[in-house]
Amino acid sequence: MPAPQKTVRRSLLVASAVLTSLASSLVLTAAPAFAAPSPSTSPSATPPANMSSVGGARLGQAGTQVNLATGVPVLPKDLTARSWIVADAESGEVLAAHNSHWRLAPASTMKMLFADTVLPKFPSTTEHEVVPTDLAGIGSGSSMVGIKEGETYTVHDLWLGVFLRSGNDAVHVLSAMNGGVKNTVADMNEHAEELQALDTNVVTPDGYDAAHQVSSAYDLTLIARSGLQKKDFREYCSTVTAKFPGETKKNKKGKTVRETFEIQNTNRLLSGDSDIDVYQGIAGVKNGNTTNAGSTFTGVAERGGKVLLVTVMNPEKNEHNEVYKETAKLFDWGFKAAGKVEAVGELVAPRSASQPSAQPGANATGEAGGADGASASPVASATAASGSGGIGTALAITGGVLVLLAAGAFLVNRRWPLPDLVRRRH
Repeated sequence: MPAPQKTVRRSLLVASAVLTSLASSLVLTAAPAFAAPSPSTSPSATPPANMSSVGGARLGQAGTQVNLATGVPVLPKDLTARSWIVADAESGEVLAAHNSHWRLAPASTMKMLFADTVLPKFPSTTEHEVVPTDLAGIGSGSSMVGIKEGETYTVHDLWLGVFLRSGNDAVHVLSAMNGGVKNTVADMNEHAEELQALDTNVVTPDGYDAAHQVSSAYDLTLIARSGLQKKDFREYCSTVTAKFPGETKKNKKGKTVRETFEIQNTNRLLSGDSDIDVYQGIAGVKNGNTTNAGSTFTGVAERGGKVLLVTVMNPEKNEHNEVYKETAKLFDWGFKAAGKVEAVGELVAPRSASQPSAQPGANATGEAGGADGASASPVASATAASGSGGIGTALAITGGVLVLLAAGAFLVNRRWPLPDLVRRRH
């Protein structure tokens, strides 16, 4: 259904003003975006001077980026994370950020990219019998869901193991089904480039610490936004508890049985804990923790008609559940600031969304419709390119504005729908 005429007119005027202003800026400065620095083996104490400016020049600057003005609430004072970002999940506007392109170890938040890459390849009802080679190469001390050799699991079981228990064993089994770890890592890096998650370099599919494995708060938010277009992804990341298949054994009567055991989501804003409550409106996404990465987390929550994404990486404050506490504070700020604060950047669209071959109504992966049939095609950002600019780009943008205004297509394609964001108890 078309949007109300008043809303369409207002949004088109805003779109015209923003894009025209951007075109003028490019004509005057013709400044290319900074390329992201090479991945490092271990994180530095301070962010690099030059970071990627994908999504907007301010996002490439070190420190906190926010447009405080009359009526805009001040940011929480006690944030200690090395990097964080608050974004509108549907419009893509970045409301505030802190070192959002700093390339850091991601821990198990990397599993979001793993899921966004591999999940569409296998129907949830597909069954797989685990062989010893499926579980080879799992890092020492990895989080595990408890998969056993010789047992058969459905793909649905395996994804619950990935999202709820952050099971590296489940990741390795799914990777084996996808042609092996090496092939899966290559697929993930290719998909990250398609999403314009250019800070990301995948070495292990499960996020286990490895030299040169990095991502950023910006990239993890892009990845989560893409994943949330998929119905199955939304289901898995929002499930709080589930029954997982155990080992096949003989009971006291000599009958072969396979019992189940309960697994709970380790996302504490979703499941709660002794020192933290379930966050109102939370609906996923993924947490992580390793020696090198510290604690990392990307969450999505909905309140009052607004859907926000928050990513927090490596809080310096060493308190129990600190990453969730800082995330909750940023969510609280974002919901109060939404509609009042001017954006400092945006979450860019995938590369394929800006290609001439992209069809109207295509989703984040370029396919017509989402997993649930919803249209989910964003308009590519003028700031998406990481190394080009100048008069030609500005003229192209100006021409694009006229096309958008003439077609009235901006509102249709600008927002990414995120339906049925609900917490699932089982």
